[in-house]
Amino acid sequence: MSEQYFESNPNSEHNIKVWDFILLGNKLKFETDNGVFSKTTVDYGSRVLINTFNESQVPEGDILDLGCGYGPIGLSLAKSLTKRHVTLSDVNNRALELARKNAEINKINNITIKESSIYENIDDKYASILTNPPIRAGKDVVNEMITGSKAHLITGGSIWVVIQKKQGAPSAKKLMLKTFGNAEIVNKDKGYYIIKSINED
Repeated sequence: MSEQYFESNPNSEHNIKVWDFILLGNKLKFETDNGVFSKTTVDYGSRVLINTFNESQVPEGDILDLGCGYGPIGLSLAKSLTKRHVTLSDVNNRALELARKNAEINKINNITIKESSIYENIDDKYASILTNPPIRAGKDVVNEMITGSKAHLITGGSIWVVIQKKQGAPSAKKLMLKTFGNAEIVNKDKGYYIIKSINED
């Protein structure tokens, strides 16, 4: 069985790549490797999520990048939103090591990077949670990332999810509506949906 990027410890041979990418107007340098998601460029779904996220709609507080990979979502937000603290979490230790390197390369300090299988090691509450969930990990994992977010959002906090229509965006929206009592498709781009729910409790 071939290994997947959502495993804890990928053991595929290393193949380091280093490349630049502009996100939110900042030129960032990324180091990537085998065993992580989208190792040669920032995947389109993450780009749509980063560009759609509207900080002005989010209360004061920290941000969580759930399933951060090598860090494009969380690091680009931390670089741009210097008054916010961003936590990046993932189950993949190789990805987390790359995220740490990428934070260092780009001189981003307003971050915390932690290993966590979904919310297992997440104790805090956040003003916003952003996630590009690992569809290949299966529906149960994606659903838990959505339903578990409610316990980790402050009142007025929001979760922003990017998911392709063909990979389950309509059912994700239904689950978010059931979980939060609200769910809004805030953007559609090339089949990618950005769905937002607000914790009103």
